[in-house]
Amino acid sequence: MKRIKISILLVLTTFFSANVNAGNEDRAGEAGASQLLINPWTRSVGFGGANSASITGLEAMSLNIAGLAFTRKTELLINHKRYLVGSDVNINSFGFAQKMGESGVLGVSVMQMSFGDIDITQVDLPEGGIGTFSPSLTTIDVGYAKNFSNSISGGLGVRIVSESIANASARGFAFDAGVRYVTGDNDEIKFGIALKNVGPTMKASGDGLSHTTTQDNVGFDVSSTQDHRVAAYQLPSLLNIGGSYDFYVSPKADSTSGEISSDHRITPAITYTSNSFTKDQYRVGVEYAFRNMFMVRGAYVLEDGTWFDSAKRTSANTGPTFGASFVAPLGKKGTTFGLHYAYQMTENFDGTHSIGIRFDL
Repeated sequence: MKRIKISILLVLTTFFSANVNAGNEDRAGEAGASQLLINPWTRSVGFGGANSASITGLEAMSLNIAGLAFTRKTELLINHKRYLVGSDVNINSFGFAQKMGESGVLGVSVMQMSFGDIDITQVDLPEGGIGTFSPSLTTIDVGYAKNFSNSISGGLGVRIVSESIANASARGFAFDAGVRYVTGDNDEIKFGIALKNVGPTMKASGDGLSHTTTQDNVGFDVSSTQDHRVAAYQLPSLLNIGGSYDFYVSPKADSTSGEISSDHRITPAITYTSNSFTKDQYRVGVEYAFRNMFMVRGAYVLEDGTWFDSAKRTSANTGPTFGASFVAPLGKKGTTFGLHYAYQMTENFDGTHSIGIRFDL
């Protein structure tokens, strides 16, 4: 049975790789909806996204939706991100997950990016002064994950993408899929594979893409409105392949169940991200947890081909990420409240700060 499960994972890996590796980093400017590459949540940001194999709950929808299946009962997440401080870009996210039946979980999340008010300009008014507009980028995720056995879980999700400015907008959708395999005497070994942002092309439309011309036709003017042709753009699909291992310091076995527990856990994790349009990434991180109440984590995200050379880097993020969490129990039924913070180091900006709260009901 275990051989069959491993074979399934290998087949999925081959299939996913064949679909995603068709991309080329030289085409980076051709992709659209690049906000889909932003992780809105806090714990996994502090881990640099290296924990795609071990992430559980609602946050798993951003890395590997299969981890959504490990939601205990009901989960609520609220997150605020000051993205690339100095750019005046803020990201607000909200998510809700609910267990359905014995092994299924339904999750819904919304991410909204705000850019503040931008001056409207024209050819004859390049300095503005005629009003402002506010661009809006919104992403809605709906996903379902299920534990198929004690070792294998999987999930599927659909992502609705909306982009708009004052006089033009674009709509689209994409699909996510992921599987996760857990093994070991205490489920300490984890592997995960996830395919994200796979969908049809998007195209902008609206009054901003049209223009009116006036022609003199035998003594009187004739006006006509024409639409500009707009090229469609593809979504930035990607593949995550990750693994992690839980080390328990001074482990103790429960006399009744035989399960291993420890006050101290150290979890190193690694994830390889194959991007369709941009450079591939290697994510390496580690997390320390004390009684699952206090956690600190750090990671480094390395772009393929850069090897710590900033002149070759194409991302504003320089690589290092850090984070911490405090989780407080509320009552005796397993309900907890979590406060999370993460920081990403950036170049030419003052970093990216993320803060979030999580209720596990």
